[in-house]
Amino acid sequence: MRDMLTENAERVSEGVLTGPSRAAAEPETSSDAGPHRFEKVAHIEWLGQTIASLCWIGSVLAYGLDSGGDWLQLFAASSWLVANIAAAR
Repeated sequence: MRDMLTENAERVSEGVLTGPSRAAAEPETSSDAGPHRFEKVAHIEWLGQTIASLCWIGSVLAYGLDSGGDWLQLFAASSWLVANIAAAR
């Protein structure tokens, strides 16, 4: 029982939560990571947010970094992009 709890805690920290029956029936391998990642990226929500963050970064760079607010905008847009990329892992 303790091993199962430890395994689930590790999976939660990795962002993957599966029940004991699924973990035993379908062990995760590195070859499964590619299709699973593509499924996450293919969702319209992920694509829309990633495109929006890239457009935001582009607009900040196109208009220039003239003030502290411009740098904050660039930091916010870049953080959003990094979060979307991390969510695809």
